[in-house]
Amino acid sequence: MSARVATATPAPGSMRAELERFAQWLATRNYSPYTIEQRRTAIGAFIAWAALRGVERPQDVTRPILERYQRHLFHHRKVDGAPLTFRTQATRLTPIRAYFKWLARERLVLFNPAADLELPRGEKRLPANILSPDEVETILAGPDPATPQGLRDRAILEVLYATAIRRLELIRLSVFDVDYARKLIVVRKGKGNKDRIVPTGARALSWIAAYRDEARPQLVCGADDGTLFLTGKGQAIAPKKLTGRVGAYVAAAGLSKTGSCHLFRHTAATLMLENGADIRFIQAMLGHESLDTTQIYAQVGVAKLAAVHAATHPGAMLKRPDLAGEIDPDEEQD
Repeated sequence: MSARVATATPAPGSMRAELERFAQWLATRNYSPYTIEQRRTAIGAFIAWAALRGVERPQDVTRPILERYQRHLFHHRKVDGAPLTFRTQATRLTPIRAYFKWLARERLVLFNPAADLELPRGEKRLPANILSPDEVETILAGPDPATPQGLRDRAILEVLYATAIRRLELIRLSVFDVDYARKLIVVRKGKGNKDRIVPTGARALSWIAAYRDEARPQLVCGADDGTLFLTGKGQAIAPKKLTGRVGAYVAAAGLSKTGSCHLFRHTAATLMLENGADIRFIQAMLGHESLDTTQIYAQVGVAKLAAVHAATHPGAMLKRPDLAGEIDPDEEQD
């Protein structure tokens, strides 16, 4: 059994060599660099796993091998001992299916062993935490606007809250993507490599303008490529760095709620729905291709449902206050 996982120059005809060709093919089909890197990582993990078991050529991969790898993902445990979520498992398997579909199309394998590979059923989980408006204000007050980084961070938090855009979408914003007159922000190459326009508020725009005029000039180093939010070295913020920074402000607020960039996305969508926004408008704002994805917020935003329940359900109105808290001992309890 070969223990070789990767070499500087992949052997011709090996899965790793064909992976590079697959990545180039994706680039010619206008897939985003982020998507290509994500697929390269997922497929590379499978190639490394297969190489440790003596399987290095795509022609040697069979359906049972792929099913064995799927079981490997199911039983895998992270550093903290937690299993991979079914969504993560599906995310790691989907690129592998696309890879073998491409290999079959290129006639590099006689048949596609992943053609009938079933992915784990999707999970429809509610967001772990949703912030109240007061809690949001507490977090927004965290950065120190007297410093360039603090002013930048306040503008970032305001944009996340006002627009509900994704982490990568914020990182890719350009100074030219903000339309101050129309109160709009252009999101370029969002999820699915699609552009969209999202509204924003006057307060967020004022913080962006303050950062642009006062802090950003101090952060620019060398040539300015127009990236809106910069690090102290004049570069775009790395995704993990942004997650850590936003998460630190959430933790520092002492709200007993965890989260980072996506916490603001969930919160904005939920609060808008509770305040009367049509779910289709929220779908357009979030950039969801399917309304089914947006429907999760209809389950979270229950404030109006609770009010209707309290006003209309006979059992919600206690007619005898003296019985509050009393339970019939003979009544069967669930």
